[in-house]
Amino acid sequence: MSGEEDDVLVRVEGGAGRLVLNRPKALNALSHSMVLRIEEALTAWRDDPAVRTVVISGAGERGLCAGGDIRAIHEDARTGGTASAAFWRDEYRLNALIARYPKPYVALMDGIVMGGGVGISAHGSVRIVTERSRVAMPETGIGFVPDVGGTYLLALAPGELGTHLALTGAPVGAADALLCGLADHFVPAERLGALVTDLAHGRVHDALAAHVGPAPAGELGSHREWIDHCYAVDTVEEVIDRLHAADDPAAKQAAATLATKSPTALKVTLAALRRARGLGPLERVLEQEYRVSCAALSSPDLVEGIRAQVIDKDRNPRWSPARLSDVTEADTARYFAPLDDDSEPAVAARDAFQEVPW
Repeated sequence: MSGEEDDVLVRVEGGAGRLVLNRPKALNALSHSMVLRIEEALTAWRDDPAVRTVVISGAGERGLCAGGDIRAIHEDARTGGTASAAFWRDEYRLNALIARYPKPYVALMDGIVMGGGVGISAHGSVRIVTERSRVAMPETGIGFVPDVGGTYLLALAPGELGTHLALTGAPVGAADALLCGLADHFVPAERLGALVTDLAHGRVHDALAAHVGPAPAGELGSHREWIDHCYAVDTVEEVIDRLHAADDPAAKQAAATLATKSPTALKVTLAALRRARGLGPLERVLEQEYRVSCAALSSPDLVEGIRAQVIDKDRNPRWSPARLSDVTEADTARYFAPLDDDSEPAVAARDAFQEVPW
């Protein structure tokens, strides 16, 4: 096999189709070729009677997937390329395919599961977390906005928990992922191997019954009062004012966290979440996310955020604009504007999700 094929190991074990992301040194970050390979396997297995269940996991001990290859996105945004738009088109189409998959799709969300890793797991029908799980949509920290259906998932979380996670980018453990609707079951990490064996040779229900247990205690449940109050407003400025006024150290810490994020990304993220609640099915939200992501390619904050966090690692991004008060309504609105009908990305946005065969 070629090196690119080695990045996703595809095999059938018993009645289970196995997908293993195989870039452990890169925390199994998704490349475009990996997305296409997963889609190819899922399409082949959909009508294969020998495959009863699909199981996706990550190689190594560190996590399922840390997200997309943001170094490649940085170079594309820096040079005005279009490769990222093509990647997102196919990635979001894969997210929709996973959400509508007619067979059990079991995602082992062990370790780090962030960004694109959430997209290939949290839309599945059976989502397993462990005591090592750290699930997050951290995009505002690199001048980007939650995508891969993340605004759809977080908009459905109880109360304003999703708004809190989307704006702060805070990672959550197993219990809080379950609380927020990002996962379904807890299985201790040491039992994942036995679970996979049982999934290959029996029914999903029986396999889960033998291995699922109670998750260790989480944190978000005890913070619901201030989270639901502070984030139940329509502007980021109001959110921050309420966080500062709240009588809880965790709320003040959340305000301090927001102060480090891209002001533009914060405003666009809040708008995207509020809009997602009224858009209906996942496919419509993915279409919105595609427009937002393509607009972000021409934003200085995306290049600067990735530079500061990943390229130079100085952790000192210089956002433009630097203050929330300088981000205008027009600045936010441009992220949601229809793409130019004559552009290739516009065609992709219009057709990407109609092509998914259910």
